[in-house]
Amino acid sequence: MLAVAGIPLFFLESSFGQFCSQGPVNVWRALPIFQGVGVAMVLVSTLVGIYYNVIIAYSLYYMFASFQSPLPWSDCFYWSNSNCSLTPRVCNNTLAANWSEPVIVANMTQTISLSIPSLVALQRSSGLDETGPVVWHLALCLLLGWLLIAAALYKGIKSSGKVVYFTATFPYVVLLILLIRGVTLEGARDGIEFYIGSQSNLTKLGEAEVWRDAATQIFYSLSVAWGGVTALSSYNKFHNNVFKDALTVCLTNCGTSVFAGFAIFSILGHMAHVYGKPVSEVAQAGFGLAFIAYPDALSKLPISPLWSILFFFMLLTLGLDSQFAGIEVISTCLQDAFPERFKSKRSIISVGTCAILFLLGLPCVTQAGIYWVTLMDQFCAGFVLLIAALLELVGVFYFYGGNRFIKDIEMMIGTRSSLFWLWWRACWFFITPAVITVILVWSLLTFRPPSYGTVQYPAWGVALGWCMIAFCLIWIPLVAIWKILCAQGNPWQICHDYVMKGQHLGRNLERNQAMWGGQSSSGLARWRS
Repeated sequence: MLAVAGIPLFFLESSFGQFCSQGPVNVWRALPIFQGVGVAMVLVSTLVGIYYNVIIAYSLYYMFASFQSPLPWSDCFYWSNSNCSLTPRVCNNTLAANWSEPVIVANMTQTISLSIPSLVALQRSSGLDETGPVVWHLALCLLLGWLLIAAALYKGIKSSGKVVYFTATFPYVVLLILLIRGVTLEGARDGIEFYIGSQSNLTKLGEAEVWRDAATQIFYSLSVAWGGVTALSSYNKFHNNVFKDALTVCLTNCGTSVFAGFAIFSILGHMAHVYGKPVSEVAQAGFGLAFIAYPDALSKLPISPLWSILFFFMLLTLGLDSQFAGIEVISTCLQDAFPERFKSKRSIISVGTCAILFLLGLPCVTQAGIYWVTLMDQFCAGFVLLIAALLELVGVFYFYGGNRFIKDIEMMIGTRSSLFWLWWRACWFFITPAVITVILVWSLLTFRPPSYGTVQYPAWGVALGWCMIAFCLIWIPLVAIWKILCAQGNPWQICHDYVMKGQHLGRNLERNQAMWGGQSSSGLARWRS
């Protein structure tokens, strides 16, 4: 997925943003009917930014809760109810293992690590229908998360760039510490074998949901199809070696994911050894891995508060990094849309955006908050990204012209041989669009309504999920129709400039940059402060 989708799309978007010196909406000024693709990217970044900071709030809460010994999820303390137990017990003639169910069920035991998210952290209700009040400790953590982001982005790319030096490097230190500690534990080998070895469940590769999740993970980790790459690369110098940057970032990113897997599963292997269970029965995905299974595993280690603090602080720094890119997309597009009004008001834009998204995120910290987070994650972060990436490829390489775009890239990085472009042409013109199309169609045909544990979503909740997708995508045809209706000239000229080939970028640097609203020919960084 990295080779056929991740790297080609990252190279495309970073080249696009660097050449145009514009955000994900204004980069389409040469092909106006596709400007709605940029709008869709901004909207999905906004929706994901709303709920993703709730996950940062979870990390903050768990990190603060880790400043006590023993850890609150290591035993049945004051917060627990009668269903909490350290050992299996017989109820109603049924052996109910304490790790068996992810929700509280009457007359059944429940593992401590499953109880604390439900009873304390989330105070989870019975379903999406039961909203309940705001969970105030999560609301305060959510506010703190947004304050941290607003402070880091207060001066735009200048301030966030300095913060990223720490947030991008600190996770490597923590992962290395956790890996060294993990591989020395008994049972670590079983965890690594389950992660990448003889115990891996390769039959999962036959499920469409796995490939959709893989594509979503690649897109998310690389910020592809979100507009983040385009927005951030727009600050590059014009003659920056964008190809070298794209290759380095993509390989480092995925190498980090693989490296992190060894740190995670070595400790999960030890947890499985302690419980006397297969790794497959203690390993979970998504929220369950980060906030249930792994904290439970860390609680079994000596000096467990230290490992827990390091782990959740690492999650916090990783989450902040992701949010920086998302907020940068919104801020960049506002500045591009209203350059005269917002050129010198970057601080106001950043703080205002964070404040609005905080208020919109409050429903996600109610007692039904985790259901809203899961719903938005299931719908917004999957289908919209695939469709936006597909249309981005179609627009650039089939409407604007792939060969012309390659010449634009060579204007920045210098002329390359035809052999150099052979693989990229194959990916951009055929392989990547085909892979995305297959995953998209396969995912739609095998779609299953989302659920949280054993809690099924009501029909109106699923319908709302599809409405969120429609809200992001509807702007693509609307903007295209509006651009055509507002165009001037005869029908043939409109068809040529807006539909067939777009506006010609020209063959000299000054003309290209003037048309795209980009940098001066000296290649200096863009004018935005």
